Amino acid sequence: MIYLITGGERSGKSSYAQKLALELSNSPLYVATARKWDSDFQNRIDRHQQERDERWTNIEKEKYLNEIDFSGKVALIDCVTLWLTNFFVDHKNDVALSLEEAKKEFLSIANQENATLIIVTNEIGMGVHASTEIGRKFTELQGWMNQFLASNADEVVLMVSGIPVKIKG
Repeated sequence: MIYLITGGERSGKSSYAQKLALELSNSPLYVATARKWDSDFQNRIDRHQQERDERWTNIEKEKYLNEIDFSGKVALIDCVTLWLTNFFVDHKNDVALSLEEAKKEFLSIANQENATLIIVTNEIGMGVHASTEIGRKFTELQGWMNQFLASNADEVVLMVSGIPVKIKG
């Protein structure tokens, strides 16, 4: 089962996804995809870790999610935007190569036996138009990946102002 939780920044995506994970399992995995870019980002990571209690198993994985055994588990992957950023930066802003590698990684985990994946992503294309070429390229990458994930998801929820709106499933 694959759930995709999408929406704008601070729309309630992560809170909703964490609640869903705990409804589905007493011991879910939390897969954090953030790269520690600087001390401010490390503080954000620390704050998020403190929000989760002992029921969670925390795994930090910047890119290669296929190294994790999801079989028979409920896993929250938070978030696709930061995960894609890692591919995008490592591939020197090459949209096609980043998209190809991210799709391949996703398909390798989506087919694991009895895995329940709750994937958090951002709808960055609904906001302000990016003012730089790199920003516009990343917005395209994010949009194409979101379409791919939604087409593979069993259920898609759009978060609007903290309210979940089911749009698929």
